[in-house]
Amino acid sequence: MPSVSETNFSGLLHRGKVRDTYDIGEGRLLMIATDRISAFDIILPSPVPDKGTILAQMSKFWFDRTDDVMQNHVVGMADDEAALADVPRTGALAELPAQMRRRSMVIRRAERLNIECVVRGYITGAGWAEYSEHGTLNRQKLPEGIVEAQKLEPPIFTPSTKAEEGHDIPMTPSEVVDLVGAEMAVTLEEVTLKIFKVAQEYAAGRGMIIADTKMEFGLIDGELTLIDELFTADSSRFWAQYDYKPGSSPPAFDKQFVRNWLLESGWDREPPAPNLPADIIRMTRDRYIQAFERLTGDTFVA
Repeated sequence: MPSVSETNFSGLLHRGKVRDTYDIGEGRLLMIATDRISAFDIILPSPVPDKGTILAQMSKFWFDRTDDVMQNHVVGMADDEAALADVPRTGALAELPAQMRRRSMVIRRAERLNIECVVRGYITGAGWAEYSEHGTLNRQKLPEGIVEAQKLEPPIFTPSTKAEEGHDIPMTPSEVVDLVGAEMAVTLEEVTLKIFKVAQEYAAGRGMIIADTKMEFGLIDGELTLIDELFTADSSRFWAQYDYKPGSSPPAFDKQFVRNWLLESGWDREPPAPNLPADIIRMTRDRYIQAFERLTGDTFVA
């Protein structure tokens, strides 16, 4: 089917960088992953076909694999009749075309905590850039002599602010406490690292490395709940084990093709962003599909 850049159904609650979320009543939301792609916190004009379906299916896979560690907000995929047996077909869910159901998820509405729970198992990307310049990670001092892409043992919790616009800002432990309280700060770090460990061990059995990721949490009926997306190529950096060698970051199964092209294009990172060439879109889509298939063991179906 054609790329889905935007959806327009009844009850729009929020339009994010990638997901459109609708209120369908009784404390439930319909979250649709579009094919929008962002880089440097700006939505690009060129969608990546099937990207939203890949993200939704991968999130569901990981939510299922980690639900014994932490409850999550998923009721069911929009094409899962059994999971949605008790969900009234109202609003956007009733209007949703059949061909968009594999990219759509019915979730429980949560009170989101405004913190990005980032965890780094390897030092790369922005984390490596900070360490190279200041010898710190999230403004916390690290030992000297660490090399690019070195494994961090144990993984390090590096939370940041959850910004609706602009860049997320790294947070110190005291800033996290100020935002959510001391008890919740400890809980968020513990559960984020525990979920990451479960996923890391699983990925290793598939010949893959999860270098880093971000998670989001909210409260549902006062209970801490895992929300948004989980271990997707948008929220994580995946490497193949055979590509890995400390000293340089290997090719990632994410949108690095897009970032590299944008950096080389001379774009100043201010809107509007340029259109992406067809080959960059194709290569990005291929990497997302590879990430899905390598990690889940399933063949991707659009």
